[in-house]
Amino acid sequence: MNLTAVASIYRFEMARFFRTITQSLVSPVLSTSLYFVVFGTAIGSRIQSVEGVSYGAFIVPGLIMLSVMTQATSNASFGIYFPKFIGTIYELLSAPVNFLEITLGYVGAAATKALFIGAVILFTSFFFVDISIAHPFWMLAFLILTCISFSLLGFIIGIWAGNFEQLQLIPLLIITPLVFLGGSFYSITMLPPVWQTITMFNPVVYLISGFRWAFLDTADVPVGISLLAIALFTGACMAAIWWIFRTGWRIRQ
Repeated sequence: MNLTAVASIYRFEMARFFRTITQSLVSPVLSTSLYFVVFGTAIGSRIQSVEGVSYGAFIVPGLIMLSVMTQATSNASFGIYFPKFIGTIYELLSAPVNFLEITLGYVGAAATKALFIGAVILFTSFFFVDISIAHPFWMLAFLILTCISFSLLGFIIGIWAGNFEQLQLIPLLIITPLVFLGGSFYSITMLPPVWQTITMFNPVVYLISGFRWAFLDTADVPVGISLLAIALFTGACMAAIWWIFRTGWRIRQ
């Protein structure tokens, strides 16, 4: 394992994060604060409680997941796409580093950024609602696993994308709608039975449910299934990245 190469890629990506701190950090925090104001205050005043907790506290895990998933995907996709765009990817591919070291550098940096943003949003939420964390260890575990898995997905998107429009296509048209429809702002038990069944095919449901359980000790699906879903998703992304570097798909072509 060439740890020097991994550290170099990681430091470069983190330096870019801090150079654009306004766009990278302030913007997601402001957006999430608006969600708290609109959903927590305007709608929360009309909904007394959901599953025994205030509506404002109920939506905190969903809001954190919404920001973490989108930010992890966007940071990882842009991180690997930009070297492709300017042509420096070939210097990286010709260097004595393997696909695992490249992936660790870019995905590790993207996951760190998303984790940092998630922690800041969690801290911000205490100014809006009264919330406690029932299972702190599992909350952190779900948060880290989600950051890593969606950074891996973003890495794949960055390799697949042929232009900046495609780079934003999947996060905007697929990931964000899946998060909104995955129980971010409501419990799926509030849906009619038919829609509950359909919703279970949304993989984001399992991530949000497990993360919400860590906060509120209540979940829409068993926690074990949520962990299994994250593990399978992470494994599938790693297998896809291995195949991409093995075949050179969208990298050497």
